[in-house]
Amino acid sequence: MSAFSEGAPCWADASLPDLEAGQRFYGELLGWTFQDTGEEFGHYTMALRDGKNAAALMGKMDPSMPTAWSVYLATGDAAKTTAAIREAGGQVVFGPDVVGDVGTMAGAVDPGGSFFGVWQPDTHPGFGIVNAPGGFCWAENHTKDAAAADPFYEKVFGYSGQQIGDGEQFDYKVWSVAGQADPVAGRMQRGDLPADAPSAYRVYFVVEDCDASADVVRRLGGRVIGEPADSPFGRMAEVADDQGATFAIIDVTRRVGPPPAGA
Repeated sequence: MSAFSEGAPCWADASLPDLEAGQRFYGELLGWTFQDTGEEFGHYTMALRDGKNAAALMGKMDPSMPTAWSVYLATGDAAKTTAAIREAGGQVVFGPDVVGDVGTMAGAVDPGGSFFGVWQPDTHPGFGIVNAPGGFCWAENHTKDAAAADPFYEKVFGYSGQQIGDGEQFDYKVWSVAGQADPVAGRMQRGDLPADAPSAYRVYFVVEDCDASADVVRRLGGRVIGEPADSPFGRMAEVADDQGATFAIIDVTRRVGPPPAGA
């Protein structure tokens, strides 16, 4: 049985052109060490923080694959979930595929255009460290079509959404899953995205000092897309690694202001 509620983000991995360069970048930025799962699994490389599974990196098997972070949502039955994805208007890109004895995975695109993964665990439950330095903290769907995305996730995963923005200038919902009081993910309407920029999930990792970590990103050849800024959830910045994969870093100990109602 999964340690994560149905529909909750349970894993993340990055697809990169240069796997070794990715290890150097994230090893220094997030304090990760790495464990290659071997040729049988395409050298899928586990990233660990203090010996606990934090995420994974993989080399791009096809040059057409995006250089990006992907989020996986937990399921107790990958076959049932992929059927529900199709029925709700999503596209199943691959799977469900059994991955040795570690679990079953599938990849899909929601009706708003965001790719996400589905993970049915066996011996690998998902994140071993969350909400701590080097660990996953949050995921949000930056979508160009919230009107299509919202009912899709409600139908497939039973999400309930709470609007914390004004719904117009700032259209942001937090999503909760059945049996879990705290929100598990967010959804942001992004009408400002360029035509050639796809809808996509944004992954947040915890750092001890957001400003210092942003400096490390620059020193390692990455980019700071959005400068560190305070929020009720922590001081955060939007960044990209030295190969172009975007993600966010956040110091969850530095919170400024009350959280919005419903968050």
